[in-house]
Amino acid sequence: MRLRFVTFALAFLVPSIRPIIPLLGAQQMASGGGGEELVYSVRVMRHGVRSPTADPSQYNRFASAPWPAWSVAPGYLTPHGFELIKLLGAYNREELAGQGLLTAAGCDDAKRIPIHADSDQRTRETARAMVEGMFPSCSVAIRENDEGVNDPLFHLAAGSVTPEQSKLGAAAVLARVGNDPANVAVAYRAPLVAFDKLLANCGVPTPKADRTSLLSIPASIAPGKGDHIAEMRGPINTASTLSEIMLLEYAEGMPATNVGWGCVDGPALRELINLHTVASELSLRTPAVAIPQAASLLRVIGSSMEQAATHHAVAGAEGKPDDKLLLLVGHDTNLTNIAGALQLDWLIDGRRNDTPPGSALIFELWRTRTTGELRVRLAFATQTLEQMRNSTTLSIDQAPPRVAVFVPGCSSADGSCTLRTFAELFRDKLATVPAVPSAAQHRANIE
Repeated sequence: MRLRFVTFALAFLVPSIRPIIPLLGAQQMASGGGGEELVYSVRVMRHGVRSPTADPSQYNRFASAPWPAWSVAPGYLTPHGFELIKLLGAYNREELAGQGLLTAAGCDDAKRIPIHADSDQRTRETARAMVEGMFPSCSVAIRENDEGVNDPLFHLAAGSVTPEQSKLGAAAVLARVGNDPANVAVAYRAPLVAFDKLLANCGVPTPKADRTSLLSIPASIAPGKGDHIAEMRGPINTASTLSEIMLLEYAEGMPATNVGWGCVDGPALRELINLHTVASELSLRTPAVAIPQAASLLRVIGSSMEQAATHHAVAGAEGKPDDKLLLLVGHDTNLTNIAGALQLDWLIDGRRNDTPPGSALIFELWRTRTTGELRVRLAFATQTLEQMRNSTTLSIDQAPPRVAVFVPGCSSADGSCTLRTFAELFRDKLATVPAVPSAAQHRANIE
């Protein structure tokens, strides 16, 4: 694990994993009202707009027309994606300054904002873009591994998934589809047929005779390999991948003729992306899968929130007791696993439970001014698809949407959790999940 300094801004953090966590929360949209003040925030965000993670030619067999080319290597953050995150970073600074957590300008706050990015190019570059937007011309340290070196905060380490976990995860997913993987395609046949026709007919005068239909793909659910507890394959999962590629084409600002070969606009995309969220709902949100895969992030979030609440160092927390903000830059799988573990839902920009590029789950600690009581709130925020496509400059007057998220078993009627309730929720969720090796042990293993 290395610290890389960039001439933008933000400080770094040193992670370690706490076996039992304390808190977390449910958030609100603006400032918590005049009776509350924001004292700390953790943001778990997805990287920005990237290219498809495999060469487009690998998807050609499912479509009659060839997929458009990208300007960067597979899975890389694009220059457009970098600029979008810069815009988001500048807005986040303005938003947090308006809430009184940060100053509106300068580098002083950068020393109190640790940032930790996963080791992929797209996550590391997203962290740099966020820093450049929030703290231009400031020196910053970003905690990250070299490309290809697993970071157990974001992905389960190789060999850490037990056979029992994999069998249980596969059984839990299978039970959700009536113990027959083929049932998923039956339940979602209408949108799958519509998408399959799009793939067959768009972009060419005559459909390709040897095209592989989505509906012909065998369905299966099995114990996972590597860092995946369960593996789900079939029509819905392939449709998930292909529909998200079209979302990336749209968000990248490609010409309309390159977005679904001219057949997919914003409203159509919002319908189409439901195939992606359905697949994620089953394969990533099922608790037997989601809780173990999210455990390391949840432990760090909880420990860091406890540290901010108590103003004392807590084992497993990132950063220092007087930090203001913790930024963790990962993937849509991380957001979806956390949501599944905590049973979180949101509806934003016309899409339910989608986790688009640059989106974030936000955990905030609020203090009641009159009593000093601390409560936790949670929100989900993202740029709209059109804000991404058009590189819209963001501001308080033209803000990306943000919605409060209710935490079952924790949130009260006003959307907030007490720290005690939050701690108990997390303790119960993670009681059966063993902690991964400490950061010091992990560094010793890779050095």
